[in-house]
Amino acid sequence: MFHNKAYRKLGRKHQHRMATLRALSTALFERERIQTTLMKAKELRPFAEKLITRSKRDDLHARRLVLRHIQDKTVAKKLFDTLSARYMERQGGYLRILKLGRRQGDGAEMALVELLGSEPVFRKKEEEPKKKKGGVASRLLGKRSAKTEPEEAGVGEPEQAPETGKKAGAKPKAPAAKKTAKKK
Repeated sequence: MFHNKAYRKLGRKHQHRMATLRALSTALFERERIQTTLMKAKELRPFAEKLITRSKRDDLHARRLVLRHIQDKTVAKKLFDTLSARYMERQGGYLRILKLGRRQGDGAEMALVELLGSEPVFRKKEEEPKKKKGGVASRLLGKRSAKTEPEEAGVGEPEQAPETGKKAGAKPKAPAAKKTAKKK
């Protein structure tokens, strides 16, 4: 039975497990989004959220308690300056865990751990009008279809070439092939 087991051991002893959680939380606070296994992500969530809650207090004792786990001073400064200000009104639930599926090599379930408020912002590019293309045969043979010529020439009447009286930009037609009947 699995009763009264408070945490996942992750196949490590206590010191190694704490080092793993410290490294994961440091990387998370630095990059605001990391990819790891699902079990490590589930174990990281309470550890990292407690650090964020402590950083919201912003006194000397809280800094020392956080610096016990976060060894990088620039990451700790970011945690106290920007991240704690972002979550000042929030009462917990600072992380999001998204399942990614299984890893190719060993089949371990992967997850994306990200801080709330660090979602990427996708801006739509100005859409250009799509040019209609001919069918597969016209692309293979390099011919233009009759539908695309008036659109490419411009809006309105096609221009006349002054010398020949033909449309500007029109390709010359190939001579018609003569049909010859085989005689026996």
